[in-house]
Parts: sequence; structure tokens; C-alpha cells
Amino acid sequence: MRAAIYARYSSDMQSEASIEDQVEVCRRYAEAKGWQIVDTFSDRAISGANSNRPGYLAMQQSARAGAFEVILAESLDRLSRRVADVAALHDELTFNRVALHTVATGEVTALLAGVLGAVGQQYLIDLKEKTKRGLLGRVLSGKSGGGLAFGYSLKGSDRGAREIAAREAVIVERIFRDFAAGHSPRAIAKTLNAEGVRGPGGRAWRDTMIRGQRDRGTGVLNNELYVGRLVWNRCSYVKDPQTGRRKARPNPPANWEVVKVPELRIIDDTLWEAVKTRQQSLLRTMGRDSAGNPLNRAHRRKFLLSGLLRCGQCGGGYTIIGKDIYGCASRRSRGTCKNQETIRREELEHRVLTSLRTRLMAPELVSVFIEEYTQELNRQAREHAAVYATLKRDVTAVERKIAGIVSAIEDGLYSQSMNKRLTDLELKKRDIESRLAEPAPATPRIHPNVHKIYERKISDLVVTLNSGDVRTEAADILRGLIDKIVLTPLEGANGCSITVHGDLATILAFCETRGKPKEKSSDAVASEPQISVVAGVGFEPTTFRL
Repeated sequence: MRAAIYARYSSDMQSEASIEDQVEVCRRYAEAKGWQIVDTFSDRAISGANSNRPGYLAMQQSARAGAFEVILAESLDRLSRRVADVAALHDELTFNRVALHTVATGEVTALLAGVLGAVGQQYLIDLKEKTKRGLLGRVLSGKSGGGLAFGYSLKGSDRGAREIAAREAVIVERIFRDFAAGHSPRAIAKTLNAEGVRGPGGRAWRDTMIRGQRDRGTGVLNNELYVGRLVWNRCSYVKDPQTGRRKARPNPPANWEVVKVPELRIIDDTLWEAVKTRQQSLLRTMGRDSAGNPLNRAHRRKFLLSGLLRCGQCGGGYTIIGKDIYGCASRRSRGTCKNQETIRREELEHRVLTSLRTRLMAPELVSVFIEEYTQELNRQAREHAAVYATLKRDVTAVERKIAGIVSAIEDGLYSQSMNKRLTDLELKKRDIESRLAEPAPATPRIHPNVHKIYERKISDLVVTLNSGDVRTEAADILRGLIDKIVLTPLEGANGCSITVHGDLATILAFCETRGKPKEKSSDAVASEPQISVVAGVGFEPTTFRL
């Protein structure tokens, strides 16, 4: 029997040898069962509460493809610590005729999956409460509840004890004074980066590091530790069950824990109040539109390619920096990138979508599609006929066995085991007959003018994807096909080159290799703006990389 192993550990604080240890334990279990290990899947430093794990998803995909008959793990909580995920996995594996075994419990039944899944989830809940209780004790004693703020260093061997870091404290005070004097967080960040002053964690300064969020106490300007007050439990963090990502939820002030730590004060009250006054003033000035309406009631427009753009020089994001103009965010907010090239949103969308349309217009692609589609339909028809013939043979064999047992009973050769065998055969016969009664899969028909419909749809691609009623949906679909779009300044010329990375690029590369468009069949095609594509990793062979 073919078996696959799954292993996982949760925290980057754990040793990576944990994976190898789990695999070895599972391998010995499989050897004792006489199973053949055909694959191993693993996830490193990822919580079991998150089902969006690369190794976990790959394991499920292989199970659907019938690559093995057994999935084996050290214990069920290695697969998941959420009862819903465990139940869903067990149902899916059962549907795909894949057994689930763990070294700790043997075969995992539906009942065992429910019980152990609930135990794993309760473990996370208990661990969260115990951790929070332990952190509360540290906070009440004036120690850190997690993280080390800029301006402080660890004191002695106690990881929770801190002291003021003199050099960083000077930078903190400078930021407060500059902001109170009228400088913006963006201007302060650019100045510090230009002078080579490193920020938290040795990273370059960003305006968001300074500005932060007032309601959550984040950012240099909102950290009350600088005035000798340790504020803890401002936010609670929960995981989205769909994405597995943590989301912060501000707690009411009544739930905050505030401890005075005067020995950690860096900023005096006068400067702190001056900063708070200016923040409030900016909030009133910038927080409303021209009609006096609060800006937070309006949502920023979601453009077709927003969030996908990257700078080819620094790797940072390309964001809207003016009215419908994209530029390097690192240059704008930190001043750490020399990429001055900007591009209008309409031009960028036109270049990407027009290149997509040009590559997809090859008539040969429709022929390839129809050919592949027909072959797939024929394959499915052959498979269905083969399965049907096998079932017919099976039901005939079962009927012959039933007739033999009935004949033996009529001849007086009855025994209790014959009655049980007859019952089993009757159940098997009903099962086969029910499968024979299932209708054959419906065969979709190809419209005779499919090539004309395809050509018309592709020709209208740019206009269609930019129409207001489908733009949001189109943007979501593109995000599923594109990993990133890299804009790189052209050497010795104005403008920038565009490179698309991801599964959409793979499709475009496939179109070029299979479609073989005609050599510049018209001036219109020859003059279309072009982009480069880089196929998505693992989606197609590397021969499609461009």
C-alpha cells in the first residue's frame, strides 16, 4: 500500500530537526505495516490553526489525484489544531478513499477525528489564556509584555527587563521635536534615511513607523512608554478562519493594563502634549473632504492592478502617488530608492491588458483548445465505458455466486456462514446496481462559432475589464493569477519596462509556444505595447520561463 507522510512544527523557535524526527517515526510505523512511502509533505514554523499551508495543501491535492492510499502523521495535531479543519480533512480523505493514520492512535476514524480535533483546538485556547496570564504578570511588574520598542535595550539576563538605549533615545526625542515643529512623518523618515540613521530592527525608516495608529498605540509618536507609561492589552489578535491571518481588534480602554515605569521615560510631558495637539489638529484638518464629510466614510477606489506592482530597483511597492499616477512608494515615503519613473494608471493598464489581448488573439489557440477538448471528452467516454463494462462483469459474477449459495441451500447444505455470505453478496449486488443506474456524465457541446465568440471577447478585453460593474471582480481574479508586476526604469531612456510574474504569465508563455502567432501580420499588432512574462513557479515546466 502506498503511503505519504506529513510533518509540521509550529514556531520558528523550534528546531528544524523536529520535521526529520517526525518523518523517521512515521517511516518506522509504515515499515511495520508493510507500506511503501511514496511522498513526504512538510510545513516549517507554521501554526496548525492555519490551514493555508503549502505542504498541507500539496498533500490534499496529491490525495485527490490518487497518489497514495494512506496519509500518515506523528499525531493528529500535526495536521491541524482546528476541529473544523480536521473534520473537513477526514471527510475529503474518506471521499478520495485515502485512510488517515497517526503513530499515536493508529487509524483515525470519524469519531476519533472529532474528539482529537476538539482536543487540539482546546489546547490552543488554553495555551493562549496561559500565555496571556503569564504576560500580565510580567507587565504588572513593569517588564515587557512582548517586543522591544525603539529606544530601549534588554537589561541583564532577564528578557523582560529593559533600559533606555542612549543613542536611540536621542533619535526618539528628535522625531518628537521635529513633528511638533511642523515636519511630516514622511519628511522626518526621508531625513533620517538620508543621514544613514537606522530605524527599528536596523531597517530604513518609513513614515508609517513614525505615524502609526493612535487608537492602537503603534508608531513612535503614539508609544506611551516614552513618557513612562506601559500600556498593554490595547488590542486582541484573532485568526481569520478563512485565511489563517491574524487580525487586530482594539480593546475598550477599560481592558487596558497601565503601569507606571518612570525609569523608562524619554520624552517630557510638555513635548508629548505638543505632539498630541498637532496630531489632533491634523486629524480635524485632513479628516474631512471638501464637503466636510469624514473621509473614513469613503473607501479608496480599487484599481485593476492595485497591490500587484513592484519597483524593479528596490523591490518596494508601486502605489498611487498622485491623481491616477503610480510611483515607487519607497522613494516617496522613505527616500531610499532612486527610481523616479512614474506611470499613469490608464497607460499601465492599457499596456498590460493589450499585451494580454495580443497574445490571446492567435487563431491557432482556438484550434488547440478544440483539439484538446475533444481528446479529453473521448478519454472520459472511454473511461466511463470501461467502468461500466467492469461493473456489468462484477454484477454477473455476484449473481452467479448468489445462485450457487441458493442452490446449495435448496439441496440441504445450509450453514450459518452461508447466510452471512448471502447477505454480503446481496448488499454488494445492490451497490453495483446503484452505480450502474447512475446516468452517464453529460457531454457539453462546442458552439460551432466558438472561434468568433472567442475573438470578439478577447478584442473587448481592455474595455470589459475596466467597466465599473466588473472591475472589482476582475481585479480579484487577476490577483489570483498574478504574483506581481515589476516596473523597472529603462537605461538611458524615459519610461519603464513591465514584467508580469505568476500563473497568468505562465498562460501567456504557453500561448506563445502553442499559438505561434503570425509574424507581425499587421501594423496594429506590431505597434502594440509589449510586456515580458515570467511563469509562475511550479505551475508549468521551466521551459516556459521568458
